[in-house]
Amino acid sequence: MTVTILRRGDQGPAVTEVRDRLVRLGLLSPDASAAVDVFDDILLAALRYFQQTRGLTVDGLVGPQTFRRLDEARWKIGDRVLSFTPGHVIHGEDVAQLQQRLIELGFALDRVDGIFAKSTDSAVREFQRNVGLDVDGICGPAFFRAFQRLARTIAGGSQEHLRELSTVANFGKTRTVETCSILLDPSDLDEKLVGSEYSHSDICWDIASRLEGRLGAMGTLVLLTRPQGGKVDGERTRASLANDSNVDLIIGLGLDRHNNPLAQGVASYYFGHEYSRSATGMRLAEIVQEEISSRTSIADSKSHAKTWDLLRLTRMPSIKVELGYATSPHDSELLSQAETRDQIAAGLSSAVTRILAPRIG
Repeated sequence: MTVTILRRGDQGPAVTEVRDRLVRLGLLSPDASAAVDVFDDILLAALRYFQQTRGLTVDGLVGPQTFRRLDEARWKIGDRVLSFTPGHVIHGEDVAQLQQRLIELGFALDRVDGIFAKSTDSAVREFQRNVGLDVDGICGPAFFRAFQRLARTIAGGSQEHLRELSTVANFGKTRTVETCSILLDPSDLDEKLVGSEYSHSDICWDIASRLEGRLGAMGTLVLLTRPQGGKVDGERTRASLANDSNVDLIIGLGLDRHNNPLAQGVASYYFGHEYSRSATGMRLAEIVQEEISSRTSIADSKSHAKTWDLLRLTRMPSIKVELGYATSPHDSELLSQAETRDQIAAGLSSAVTRILAPRIG
C-alpha cells in the first residue's frame, strides 16, 4: 500500500493496518471495544515503544521507514523461504534472527542488519557445506531443521564484537587520506533556521563544500549526493547512491528540530541496535563529537546508535551528523556564522584523518 504520514488523531484503513501489526507483535492487546481505525494515545504509546526498540526516530509518526520496519517485524525465523537474489533482496526480522544465530555459530558476517545480502548468502552456504546439506544458499524447511538443531547446542558469544574491534584498526591500515573515497550527504531541506536567513540546505551544503575542499586538498576523493540546490528522493535513494559509488565512508549532514527551543547540541549517529553495531561507524561518530565540540560552542549531545536507512542499507561505515537544532536560537546563531561552519568542517576533516590513522585516534 502507499504510505502517507500517520499521526495521533488520524483515522482510516491505514491506521487499522498499523494497529493490526502492533497487535501481532504483542505490543497492543486486541481490545474489541477500541476503535481500531483511530490513531489514539494507546496506539501512540505502542508505536513509540516499537520505534525505540528498533533504533528509529521516536517521533510517534508512521512514515515510510517506520511502516517498512513494521512490515519487516512480522516475519519470524522459519516463516518463509530465504535466499539471495540480486535486485530483489529480502528484508525482515527473520533475516536478522538468522544472521545473529549464524554469528553465534562462528560464521563470518558483516553485521546483523536484517538484509539477506551477499555476505549472508555466503555464511548460509558455508553452514550448508559444514552440515552436509545441498550448498544452494536456500533457507527452506530442511535448512531450518538442521539450523535449529545445531543452534540450540551453541551458546551466544562476543565473536562479532571482537571481529568489529579488529575492523576499526584494519580500516585505517588498508586506507590512507590519499586513497580514501567519501560520500557527503548534505540535507536538502529548504526550511529556515529560527531567526536566520539560512535554510537547512544552505548550512549543510556550505559545510559539505568546505569539507570537500579540505579533504580534496589532501587527495581524498569526495563525492556528494546532490548538486547545490538539488534534491534527493529519500534515504533509500541516498543509500543506493552510496552503494553504487562504492565509497569507503559516508557522512550525512543535517539539522535536528524540536518543539522546545531550549533543545540544542550536535549529535552523531551510527548503525547499531541491541544485537549489532558498526564499530567503525561508532568510532567515527565518537571522534566527530570530540572534534566539533572542541572547536565550537555547540553543545555535545554525544553519539548514538540508530537503524535509519542511510545507516542500515549501506555496505560501508556511515554516520549522520545532526549539526545542531534549527529550532534553537543559540545553535541557529552559531551555524549562521561562517566561522562556525568552517570550524565544523575542520573538525569533520580531522575526524576522517583520525579514523584513517587509529594509532593516533
